[in-house]
Amino acid sequence: MKVTEGDRLVIESERVGQPPRKGTIEEVLSHDPLRVRVRWENDRESTITPDGGAARVEHTPGKRLR
Repeated sequence: MKVTEGDRLVIESERVGQPPRKGTIEEVLSHDPLRVRVRWENDRESTITPDGGAARVEHTPGKRLR
């Protein structure tokens, strides 16, 4: 999964009927394994290593992937 700062991260909920968690990638700490600092829509921040299949990235238009 290629990501850059400013991309949106969407984490699917493990509970049926719960909305996904969405946030903006503030910093890419590591690419292998992927580890990012995210600011969530509720203005909280966390550092995560997203699992494959549970997360998707919405790239910021006009940005080049690294």
